Amino acid sequence: MKTSCIVVAAGSGKRAGFSFNKVFYELAGRTVLFRSLDALSSSGLIDEIVPVISPVDALLYAETLRREGASPIVRDPVPGGKTRRESVYAGLKALGPDTDVVLVHDAARPFVTKEIIENVLKDALMFSSGVISCPVTDTVKQLDGENGALCTLDRNLLRTVQTPQAFRYDLLLKAHETLPEDEMATDDAYLFEKLYGSVHLTGAASAKKNIKLTTAEDFEMAENLLSPPLRTGTGYDVHRLVPGRRLVLCGVEIPCEKGLLGHSDADVALHALIDAMLGAAALGDIGHMFPDSDQKYKDISSLALLKTAAQAVQEAGYELSNCDITIVCQRPKLAPYIAQMRAVVADALGASPDCVSVKATTNEGLGFEGEGLGISAQSIAVIKRRNQCRK
Repeated sequence: MKTSCIVVAAGSGKRAGFSFNKVFYELAGRTVLFRSLDALSSSGLIDEIVPVISPVDALLYAETLRREGASPIVRDPVPGGKTRRESVYAGLKALGPDTDVVLVHDAARPFVTKEIIENVLKDALMFSSGVISCPVTDTVKQLDGENGALCTLDRNLLRTVQTPQAFRYDLLLKAHETLPEDEMATDDAYLFEKLYGSVHLTGAASAKKNIKLTTAEDFEMAENLLSPPLRTGTGYDVHRLVPGRRLVLCGVEIPCEKGLLGHSDADVALHALIDAMLGAAALGDIGHMFPDSDQKYKDISSLALLKTAAQAVQEAGYELSNCDITIVCQRPKLAPYIAQMRAVVADALGASPDCVSVKATTNEGLGFEGEGLGISAQSIAVIKRRNQCRK
């Protein structure tokens, strides 16, 4: 038995607010379309996959294929039509007559599982059709056209329908060729039931996860499923106190007879924060990004380094959620400067002062901090994924 699959990818991204076809949106480094192709091909249940794409996306598809790669069973794409029905029909005509069962799947459902594919194929062999569906859990009202509820429908008799939808190839092809062209079907199950009376609805435990990505909120949910929306990093730094240097902490100059020794202004608190932010984004550390062997960083303000690090974090797809800095310093007393420190750091990061915590403590006379030989600082930074789909 030969099983083929048509992947419909000729739509757009208008409802998601994109200026491009939504199936080329990258989720955790791989496009929605190629995630769908991966899920289908890795099931081991399909012999060939035919993507149907808009002609305007042909170059983009080729570039994405070169970058991401695909299974050998994924054939060259077929140009889609103006409607979903036209696109599916183009895919059907591209299949060979030796195809026994065909699946039709929306590329915007990248979380399809092997269980779903196996179940719809099994039902297609037994009943000539297998359409993945979910029970309705909400109460459903039928409207009168003016937001008045005519009646409450029995949800036990209702199902929401997804893709993939599996059919005997010859029967689905006949439905497309027989029914009038003005039958604007939202899915192939509609055409099948129009010609043959009914389709067989298939269930699967994983069907609830088989979401279709349509709106910006759908894409945000998908990103959260693939990777945690929050990431945490820690930072630690220490500098020696010496005469003849300014004491700068969190970008604020503190009156003191000694200052911190370092290649830059030696702002130990900001250095710890920078390390925490870079660590949360897995971007290395401050020494890697701003090496002390580079003269352009000689005596530079650490606020400038912080802004550069924050930009790198943003380019990696994240932004600061909140941070906490603890400065260990026997003297001078830092309490009078804490509010100013928070405001300066928040301003440098473009964040609210409520997102920035700065604390100071002594070491009770113990250790190098307690002896007044140096100052250390620790920091924790929490970064959150920027909502790329709402840019």
